[in-house]
Amino acid sequence: MINTDLLIIGAGPTGLFAVFEAGLLKIKCHIIDALPQPGGQLAELYPKKPIFDIPGYPSVLAGELVDNLMEQIKQFEPGFTLAETATTLNKLEDGTFEVITNKGTIHRAKAVAIAGGLGTFEPRKPLIDNIADYEEKGVEYFVKNPEHFRDKNIVIAGGGDSALDWSIFLSNVAKSVTLIHRRNEFRGALDSVEKVQELKNAGEINLITPAEVIGLKGDGHIEAITVDKEGEVYDLATDYFIPLFGLTPKLGDIANWGLEIEKNAIVVNNALDYQTNIEGVYAIGDVNTYPGKLKLILCGFHEATLMCQSVYNRMNPGRKYVLKYTTVSGVDGFDGTRKEAEKAVVKKID
Repeated sequence: MINTDLLIIGAGPTGLFAVFEAGLLKIKCHIIDALPQPGGQLAELYPKKPIFDIPGYPSVLAGELVDNLMEQIKQFEPGFTLAETATTLNKLEDGTFEVITNKGTIHRAKAVAIAGGLGTFEPRKPLIDNIADYEEKGVEYFVKNPEHFRDKNIVIAGGGDSALDWSIFLSNVAKSVTLIHRRNEFRGALDSVEKVQELKNAGEINLITPAEVIGLKGDGHIEAITVDKEGEVYDLATDYFIPLFGLTPKLGDIANWGLEIEKNAIVVNNALDYQTNIEGVYAIGDVNTYPGKLKLILCGFHEATLMCQSVYNRMNPGRKYVLKYTTVSGVDGFDGTRKEAEKAVVKKID
């Protein structure tokens, strides 16, 4: 049995920042996440890709942002239940909550914040009969570590931003990069399309369009793909095949908790505290929806901040919390540390 004040479901950037805001209010947190490490999509899908819209950071790698958030919350000593999925939610008679995972771990909390991003997600897989035989044997749906592909021949399939961006990035890492798309036109950022065109002209990317990958070959590991280019079918040798056709998000078991759902997202009260239709259960970050919703990390940070204020009021009815700037009050960690600005020096000027 794990007992905590605030149980956060989802260890992405929004969930991690919620730990910091809760810590300022002396609220103890525990986090559940289906992935084996904190960070959510930032750690699982694109840890080496830069993010450009985090305040104060002209550019920060996704993995670096996760590392910074983990360092920021370390002083508040959150607990983690990783590689487990929250499956059931029960509201108890005393108003607290019980959440049980797929592995039977029981959590008790005074409030629950769902920060599950897009929920559980699966890659959209191309319709190739034997593709499952080569998964993790040359077929990769995510680029977790670009160094894994150093000096290898790789084929990327897709026509969106991910396919374009990774083709550009890996052209400086892999021995060869081939980009295949079923159309001549790409749906992505204009500068990315233009960069791929430059790399193709320079002979650094092999572009095959319009074409599709219709087969995979290899003994124990992929050795070649079968390409259909407007009726011309041929094999192309490769070490890795990376189909990047996007993700299919699913709320999973959370959809069965009695929450108000709209278009695979949880409806919340954004006028107040991002609470759901179940009192004491909140939803923050990409998993929620409300009029004017923007799925940005910085918006999730804002939602986490207001949510924690509401949780404080729920835990301390009738007790008024006076907000103090951290520049003035400093930060007292649960681990006994204290961070504060240097004291002003009082000195007479002659």
